[in-house]
Amino acid sequence: MTPLRVIIADDDPIIRLDVKQMLHKLGFEVVAEAEDGAVAVDLARRLEPDVVVLDVKMPVKDGIDAAREITDEGIAPTVLLTAYSDQELIVRAQEAGVYGYLVKPFNPSHLAPAIQVARSRFETNRQLNQEVADLRDRIETRKLVERAKGALMADRGLSEDEAYRRIQQQSMNARKSMREVAEAILLARGVSD
Repeated sequence: MTPLRVIIADDDPIIRLDVKQMLHKLGFEVVAEAEDGAVAVDLARRLEPDVVVLDVKMPVKDGIDAAREITDEGIAPTVLLTAYSDQELIVRAQEAGVYGYLVKPFNPSHLAPAIQVARSRFETNRQLNQEVADLRDRIETRKLVERAKGALMADRGLSEDEAYRRIQQQSMNARKSMREVAEAILLARGVSD
């Protein structure tokens, strides 16, 4: 199995080195390191890692703000490694969509499961978002086809079945989707979406 590709962001170079060594021992590939959140976001955009591991307190952009950007853009799951466990930071991390939160000092054996679970949850979330988008598209297509059927029924005196078959036939003949045919029918009739 291909090792997961990880970006590490921490303003302390010694901690970055420790985390990097831990990750290598655990079988992960560290593809980049950053000293602040802004650099981490730029690297994540460019390298599209499997996971981004961030410290919370960093200069320029803290780890939670960086995590929010990385999550909002759907780049990768984020895991926070931090010495801080106060409720305010935990709430900010939850709101930012962080997939894992480990408090330093942490047991190295906890790092691999946190990363693997974060990646798995991210992929599940990505699949669910795709399914939602597909369902929305299907619903919108169905609405357009229904409206186009209604237009054909009113304009040409067709039954509902005949109107549907006509849209279906035009779709096959023109090698276009039923949505495209329905949109064309409504556009020709002067009905906007």
